[in-house]
Amino acid sequence: EEIERLIAQVALGDRAAFEALYDRVSAKLFGVCLRVLNDRAAAEDALQDTFVKVWRRADRYAANGLSPMTWLITIARNTAIDSLRRRKRAGEDLSEADAVPAAGPTPEAAAIASSEAARIGACMDTLEPDRRAAVRGAYLEGHTYADLAKAHVCCD
Repeated sequence: EEIERLIAQVALGDRAAFEALYDRVSAKLFGVCLRVLNDRAAAEDALQDTFVKVWRRADRYAANGLSPMTWLITIARNTAIDSLRRRKRAGEDLSEADAVPAAGPTPEAAAIASSEAARIGACMDTLEPDRRAAVRGAYLEGHTYADLAKAHVCCD
């Protein structure tokens, strides 16, 4: 796959491959960051941090066994969650009213997102309600496992 090839070239320090990788996946990774942070400026910062990590860690991709997009999305998600936690610790007001609305997706991106959302929704529907809430809390709201346990969202 092209993304896997680009990551391999980035691991060798290929700046043109890095630029091509950015062009190919930045919109999707920005969406991940925006979903977690709900703030456009913070999501842009998290996206930049994500690509710094990709540049530095591209040589570790092949050993992890993940698909290239899963690997990239995991880095973006974790970077955004770390940013969210730092903002919470700093006592920053994270109210949604202050967030700048995100630009709408392109029709192609909306169709892809809709298809992926339907597949994920079907998978989520197979989970017990407490486990579904735990997954949503951890992956979409940035809660730690300790936070989830404190809230008694999941039973084990």
